[in-house]
Amino acid sequence: MIRRGTADIVPDEELVAKVTESVTTGRTLKVKLGLDPSAPDIHIGHTVVLHKLRQFQLLGHEVQLIIGDFTGRIGDPTGKSETRKQLSEEDVKRNAETYQKQIFKILDPQKTTVYYNSSWLSPLNFADVVGLAGKITVARMMERDDFTKRFQSNQPISVHEFFYPLMQGYDSVALESDIELGGTDQTFNLLMGRTLQKEYGKATQAAITLPLLEGLDGVNKMSKSLGNYIGIDEEANQIYGKAMSVPDELMLKYYDLATDLTNDDLKALREGLADGSVHPRDAKMNLARTFVRMYHGEEAAAAAENYFVTVFQQRAIPEDIEEVTVPAEELIEGKIRTTRLLIWLGLQPSVSEARRSILGGAVRLNEEKLTDIMGDIEPKDGDVLQVGKRKFVRFSMK
Repeated sequence: MIRRGTADIVPDEELVAKVTESVTTGRTLKVKLGLDPSAPDIHIGHTVVLHKLRQFQLLGHEVQLIIGDFTGRIGDPTGKSETRKQLSEEDVKRNAETYQKQIFKILDPQKTTVYYNSSWLSPLNFADVVGLAGKITVARMMERDDFTKRFQSNQPISVHEFFYPLMQGYDSVALESDIELGGTDQTFNLLMGRTLQKEYGKATQAAITLPLLEGLDGVNKMSKSLGNYIGIDEEANQIYGKAMSVPDELMLKYYDLATDLTNDDLKALREGLADGSVHPRDAKMNLARTFVRMYHGEEAAAAAENYFVTVFQQRAIPEDIEEVTVPAEELIEGKIRTTRLLIWLGLQPSVSEARRSILGGAVRLNEEKLTDIMGDIEPKDGDVLQVGKRKFVRFSMK
């Protein structure tokens, strides 16, 4: 169970020894995850490591969930070509609250201890910080790919950025963590925890890295900024519809890393897809249903599947469409510019996005495509406006 879906375990034999000790002595292992509270909306890509933590909880171990309220004010430069914007204390607090609300859709709160690393980092005085910095060489810091690339391309590196991995590593010292989890992009920081624990005379943690999940485009890492994500707090129909667009070649990876499917069920699915006894479409629909069930429940999953089948497979307009009345002050001689209407309805965030949707053929009125970006709509009672595959509005002008 622990090995499933992992990218690397460092060192493997040390993890085996810790698990063996736990089984023979009954000692609960402390499994750490540090969170950067700069982007509080969790998507399926973020859940990969959370599901692994949940597996440790099912095995009886304790999760140490660290909210980086102190490190978040500095910002981890991992994978960045420039210094990340520092967060205010208010931003960190607000984001941390959102994080916890979403994370406990996956983790068991009874087996999770939430820490804020300002608890042990804020009290450090300057002598303590100098002592911490003295345990790692500049050459070791420059082993990080992002630092090396920025240095070679003459991009600035602020001295305070070196302290991020030091502080994340010090978190492991303060909490005496047995195991730390993170994505493959966090390898350097996880190993820093082992290094500093040894320097401070503590037992060293094992590090487990997990793969980064590609987004719906099948190429880039899942990211909200790229729009290739499935958010776990999104509406059920959105989650289902987005999951149906997961590339076929990535479907098993999504099952493996981001669902609660058992090892035996995953094996049966893999074999079924290979020998043709399981149709890829059916497997995709089950994946979509699974995601909705995990974050909205069984009833919502069944309803979302019914909606998808009705709208997309049968190409019908759903019955439960939100009804809206366009205020008279928004109309000129009973009409309104299509782009303005899309923004007023909240179906598009900006004029440029509205125009892009129209030019892309994504906007329909009563199932007829609207193609004129300068065109007007005369809303009539019962008319249905559609944007993309999942957004519908019915006008009520009575």
